[in-house]
Amino acid sequence: MPTITVDKAGLFEALGQDYTTEEFDELCFDFGIELDEDTSTSQRPIVNGKQEPPQLKIEIPANRYDMLCFEGISLMLNIFRGKRTLPNYRLVAPPKGELQVINVDKETSRIRPYVSGAILRNIQFTKASYDSFIALQDKLHQNLARQRSLVAIGTHDLDTIEGPFQYEALTPEKINFVPLNQTRSMNGVELMKFYENDRHLSRYLPIIRDSPVYPVIYDAKRTVCSMPPIINGNHSKITLKTRNVFIDMTATDRTKLDICNNILVSMFSQYTEEPFTVEPVKVVSSHNHQSRETPDLSPRETQTEVSYINNCCGLNLNPSEICSLLKRMSYTASPSRASSDLIDIQVPPTRADVLHQADIMEDVAIAYGFNKLPRSFPSESGTIAQPLMINKLSDIVRMEAAMAGWSEVMPLILCSHDENFAYLNRKDDGNTAVGLANPKTAEYQVVRTTLLPGLLKTIRENKHHSVPMKVFEVSDVAFKDLNLERKSRNERHFAAAWYGKSSGFEIVHGLMDRLMLMLKSAFVTGEEGLSSGPVEEASYWIDEVDDPTFYPGHAAAIHVRIGGKEHVIGVFGILHPTVLEKFDLRYPVSTLEMNIEVFL
Repeated sequence: MPTITVDKAGLFEALGQDYTTEEFDELCFDFGIELDEDTSTSQRPIVNGKQEPPQLKIEIPANRYDMLCFEGISLMLNIFRGKRTLPNYRLVAPPKGELQVINVDKETSRIRPYVSGAILRNIQFTKASYDSFIALQDKLHQNLARQRSLVAIGTHDLDTIEGPFQYEALTPEKINFVPLNQTRSMNGVELMKFYENDRHLSRYLPIIRDSPVYPVIYDAKRTVCSMPPIINGNHSKITLKTRNVFIDMTATDRTKLDICNNILVSMFSQYTEEPFTVEPVKVVSSHNHQSRETPDLSPRETQTEVSYINNCCGLNLNPSEICSLLKRMSYTASPSRASSDLIDIQVPPTRADVLHQADIMEDVAIAYGFNKLPRSFPSESGTIAQPLMINKLSDIVRMEAAMAGWSEVMPLILCSHDENFAYLNRKDDGNTAVGLANPKTAEYQVVRTTLLPGLLKTIRENKHHSVPMKVFEVSDVAFKDLNLERKSRNERHFAAAWYGKSSGFEIVHGLMDRLMLMLKSAFVTGEEGLSSGPVEEASYWIDEVDDPTFYPGHAAAIHVRIGGKEHVIGVFGILHPTVLEKFDLRYPVSTLEMNIEVFL
């Protein structure tokens, strides 16, 4: 979880109350955050000849991005304590009536396709609020923005630049500007070389370094505002004297982009001349249908069930009581007119972490008090969890194989291309395996289409153990499927391998029979003189098959008839000597592999 350091005296002043370390620790626990350290109780460093003032280091839950700064912590704690209500965040028109515009070039789709913006007018920074403004951007970059790979934030003194702004993607040689806190103009190539040893910025260079085009934002006079996600231009840098802040954000993820924008402007709009007001920016991006006005600070409307909250928390609260608790957690809530079991809720733009009524239930429990919740198990469960059918079936097959004396193994789902095809005497038609676009090693190139390579590599690495070895795996394989949205599909397979001085064919055959018996399939034989008995809903049989993976004449395909439909679900047999040689195995191996999804 991220740890936020705040000035102790400043926070207590914002809260309107002084706390002892123990009292503040208790307040943090009640709200669901944690006081990690109070530096007033330890030796503090000397900074510029003065001892550093006491600070509080507070651990914030990973989902509470609205509390990654002093402003968010003080605001949420004051709302929780009933000292103030949730602010009314508003979008206001600019002084001249026309919104600032960001025009998006089509080429940006090749590198960072999304952009948004906002303006904080007539803002008044202090040293503390300015430092907090910069620190919040850094925290958002580190956490939600995944080290700027998803979102990059730029802030500028609007009085030094002019709109409309142009968001473009150009070759590095065509981009020239003076980077932040520098005096020399550089192009994109020179800038990459200049910052490659920089302790702070070097980590972000790989995000765009190998791209043929770099993103860049210009103002109306072709002054570079920023080259995201690396650095802003020095021309428009903000200072303590900045009165109007222009915020630009570029991203590869639209959702994260909107969250970052909402949180940044919500937290610092309190310092504007008219508190909690934000001037929107118009984004014109017709080529990808992303034209809009940003940010959108309207609350999200949702509903929650009174019975669900009471069942999960073991309480018996009425709708009005739940609404009062939710207001302490920065919601706007009221009993629904549609049903006495529903509550209408407005989720503020700062609470992007609220995705489901389970999140709302958790906030009710926090506001009610974790220590006050009943300590008995609820008489009625509010959950609906149950295992997926495919996982339940896998557990049944897994248990039967284990009770038959086989050991389960769990190899990696990635393997090399040769292990998946050439080592098994199989050919790749190019339409079967899902490959990695940029594999870092030859050992992990494709997603396996069969469980056999993993089993054989496991045996190879354990050859020093006594034989026979009996291993099995129940897991997924993947296949290309261009008809699906994700262009691939998973299949749940069962596979087993016998390794010993004899072939073990009959033992693998017996395991297959045991699994089929357990799955309540009737055996159907084609041998003369043998009666198969009544064939019920499901049945299976085996036929000899010519498969290059197996020794000729020593392999069989497994056929199943379920609901009147016939399926070939797998194959078993003795592996071909060339397969054993490629996996460096000196004793015979018999294997079984089948698709168990057909039994669902």
